Amino acid sequence: MLLNIIGLLAGFLFLIFSADYFVKGTAAIARNFGISPLIIGLTIVGLGTSAPEMLVAGLSSLQGNTGLATGNAIGSNIANIGLVLGTTALVAPILIKSSLLKRELPVLLAISIASYLLVIDGDLSRLDGIILLSGLAAFMYWLLRSAKQSKANNIDTLDVEFSDEIPSDLSSTRAFFYFLAGLAGLIASSKLLVWAAVNMAVAFGVSDLVIGLTIVAIGTSLPELAASIASVLKKEPDLAIGNIIGSNAFNLLAVFCLPGLIHPGTVDNLLVSRDFPIMLGFTLLLFFSAYSFNGQPTISRLKGGLFMLFFISYLSKVYLDTIGI
Repeated sequence: MLLNIIGLLAGFLFLIFSADYFVKGTAAIARNFGISPLIIGLTIVGLGTSAPEMLVAGLSSLQGNTGLATGNAIGSNIANIGLVLGTTALVAPILIKSSLLKRELPVLLAISIASYLLVIDGDLSRLDGIILLSGLAAFMYWLLRSAKQSKANNIDTLDVEFSDEIPSDLSSTRAFFYFLAGLAGLIASSKLLVWAAVNMAVAFGVSDLVIGLTIVAIGTSLPELAASIASVLKKEPDLAIGNIIGSNAFNLLAVFCLPGLIHPGTVDNLLVSRDFPIMLGFTLLLFFSAYSFNGQPTISRLKGGLFMLFFISYLSKVYLDTIGI
């Protein structure tokens, strides 16, 4: 058991550092080719922050541990809003200025509902995976088009914040090294993480779904937590919430599709009846929190505390269901 715990912690640690190198390298390469910071941030960085979940889902699906893969995708979305956004708002209230983010939130809600409807029958088929993958292509196209329209009309605050964050001093050679080192680290750490998580599920006598929803989901959300807290401390609130919205959309379209494409089959009943509705509830809370009829919409410390409280309650629910109470 000690070896599994060490493997899990080492996997998380290397996953965080590898994801950071991967995103920096990829973003710098794109910037060196003249791609605008807003497009890089919305697409490349957004997809890159979901790279840990993608690799964990892909590797676990190849091994037949689809519960770990689906649990990681849905659990990460819950953790991103409940834990990451809740903690970030407690550190500093998040003032939402970007008009692009306000347009992106309804799209995230639509993606969440559509994903739920695909598995409400208790099955994640290869066709479902293809539909989600097609949705990813459509979402990327929409992001690119929205970014170009936003830049044509005026400078969105998100564009300025992305421009400040994307490395501008990395040569193409160094950026490519960051990219390769990050990718290699992601693959190795994901394999270690999946190995340790599956062993712990067997040792504790719980399903791989539970491990995916809790330990692995929280662990793979740590890069978003670090990035979001750093963003609000640097007075870049739109970047903090933008990371979460983008990550959640990509988790459903680019991560949740993998079990269907690689190892299609039935999904756990609890995922359909408990976890997916709770994820939709968190997404609705985020949706309504991001709009205001009086002044600038703000996710206050009070709202952050409520997100955290709901997240702790969810973890308690998973624990009680696991021990059969």
